[in-house]
Amino acid sequence: IMIKLFDEEVFGPRIQDYFRNGCLTLMSDPGGASLTDIVRLFTDDDFAKMKRQHVTNPIVASFWDHQMAKTGAREKQEMIPYFAAKFGQFVTNTMMRNIIGQTKSAFDFSKAMQEKKILLMNLSKGTVGEVNSKLLGLIMVQKIQMAALKRQKLSKEDRKDFFLYIDEFQNYVTESIEVILSEARKYRLGLIMAHQYLGQLEEGGGTTSKKKANLKDAIFGNVGTIMSYKIGAQDAEHMAKEMAPVFSDQDLINIDKYKAVMKLSIDTQPSRPFSIIPINPYTEEGDKEAAEAYKQLSRLKYGRDREFVDREILRRIGVV
Repeated sequence: IMIKLFDEEVFGPRIQDYFRNGCLTLMSDPGGASLTDIVRLFTDDDFAKMKRQHVTNPIVASFWDHQMAKTGAREKQEMIPYFAAKFGQFVTNTMMRNIIGQTKSAFDFSKAMQEKKILLMNLSKGTVGEVNSKLLGLIMVQKIQMAALKRQKLSKEDRKDFFLYIDEFQNYVTESIEVILSEARKYRLGLIMAHQYLGQLEEGGGTTSKKKANLKDAIFGNVGTIMSYKIGAQDAEHMAKEMAPVFSDQDLINIDKYKAVMKLSIDTQPSRPFSIIPINPYTEEGDKEAAEAYKQLSRLKYGRDREFVDREILRRIGVV
């Protein structure tokens, strides 16, 4: 997740080592921990000593007893502030701190999937910020992926259908999406992933060019149903191969507004591509009072008082 978020050149091997061992140290504490604790772990010796008491993993213990113990003061002065700066933006942002700073989740993803609950997340970059949006989305996708894989313990008959819709999905998945795509059918998890153009799978996103290519290959190598609205010439060249022999690249470039082409996967076999007219865009305003009532009910059931959460987190990270 962090490599996707910051890029491998920024979040290099040394910082990855700090982060990995830091997280494993915090996770060893039965009292719980959160992502906001990672900075204090490397800047507060007393806090680190307290957390290290719970470490049972010999590799993690060796990291503290040998690698960190032998790290010179000058190197620490260079590395630790650089490391802390990567996570400082999440700790200083009140909204993000209150989301990722709690030691327990308000709900269980596995239970939500089995009980067919609806989870809506507004990850608009204009609302929460670009980096925050990516981090929250990456965490949520990984959480759902892990919850799906846990269904291995359930009988096939007990696995309830659950669907994950991701808009602008290239921001919230890593190359590990290949695992969930290849295993999703087995665990009754359906993925509906939308984006605007293929280049988004190959640009930015904090991965090397090789991994970007792997992401694109993982998507097209594992998805079953493909749907395309009007696209540009560069994408049409690729998509025409998916929609052959029914549609050419020119057909895909010249699709009329609100129309699309589609290829289904039926019993693991691709169907003959065909054109469709999707449902018209939803224009009704809906029942605003009912929507607000649902929000309040959700907050009462799953939420916690913001001031209490803020004080709890600030006390734990050593601010108050």
